[in-house]
Amino acid sequence: MKLFVYSIISAFLHISILQQVCCQNPRSHWTLLPNILLVEVDGSVGQQPLSCLESPEELMRRDNKTQDIFWKKDGVQEAQRGNSYLVQLEESLGGGNYTCHSKDGSLINHTVVLIQEEETQRRKILVKTDQEDYLRCSAQNYNGEFHCSWTWHRSRVGKVAFIKARRIADKDDTQCSVDTSVQRWKCSSGQSNFSCTVDRSGDGISCQDEKHCPYAEESQQVYITVYVRTEHFLVENYSKHFFLSEIVKPDKVRISKVNKTMIKWSYPSSWSSPYSYFPLTFQIKQLRGVCKRCDNPCADSKPTKNLTVQSTDICQFEVKHKAKAVCVRAKDALCNSQWSEWSHFRLRRGKKNKKNKRL
Repeated sequence: MKLFVYSIISAFLHISILQQVCCQNPRSHWTLLPNILLVEVDGSVGQQPLSCLESPEELMRRDNKTQDIFWKKDGVQEAQRGNSYLVQLEESLGGGNYTCHSKDGSLINHTVVLIQEEETQRRKILVKTDQEDYLRCSAQNYNGEFHCSWTWHRSRVGKVAFIKARRIADKDDTQCSVDTSVQRWKCSSGQSNFSCTVDRSGDGISCQDEKHCPYAEESQQVYITVYVRTEHFLVENYSKHFFLSEIVKPDKVRISKVNKTMIKWSYPSSWSSPYSYFPLTFQIKQLRGVCKRCDNPCADSKPTKNLTVQSTDICQFEVKHKAKAVCVRAKDALCNSQWSEWSHFRLRRGKKNKKNKRL
């Protein structure tokens, strides 16, 4: 009988230990930046220890006065005292600005605790449509610059907490730092050297790989990860990887009139050169009618004819007599990338005192 009871108790303890190991909360934690600790939680109750004095030298200098240390969370004094503090974790709660103070109230140290829920849980900070990723990235050319944007959830507008940009092969070799005064992030490795800045609007970043060579074949994808946080110290990370050729999107072309039947356009000034090495394909629409109520006449109007041409220089095009407007857009001729936005040019025929109007 005693053996039976002992077996049951042993099994119960074994299960309990396994549950603690398998369901430990927090699951992990790491220092995102100096004095910023990111804690990954699974939603269960748990604790995350913090230390006020971390080096042995500081502890020896204070000797037996560590019990005089008191703590504040978001400016409100806590009951816990001493060099160690236990952050109480439950669901997505526990984040905050934790400060420790000496007996006279002077600040000794501080730690911002950010909470990240498991990846399997529903995203809450950014939103996306069925056709788009959370991060939308594009490049104007092949010079190594690109821009990524996102859409905040209407009730959870936050800010960027951390940016990591690298080439795929640099997974364990990338070091990132930030200049908080200008929100500029630098990530360096053996194969890449990225610099990223946060847009003033707060809903996008502009990055450049300073080691990128536009004339060499791109063998490694860019891997960008953006950590965003809310005012309630909740953080989520969003990632995207791509070749520049997959996200390149030329700027709009500029159209002008040559004579009554001829128009011309040139490459966007921001496009990579020489144009013989970076050729563009152009698509032309001739519109018989002018849709004054259309938000985008080139996309909404029915064309008389849809033509595609390729050129490495200034392009000229003879317009049909019945056409009232012309639309032109461009894309990289050598890869299946995005078309530029349409450029719209309205033709004015007949009276000499009326000028052509460019939109």
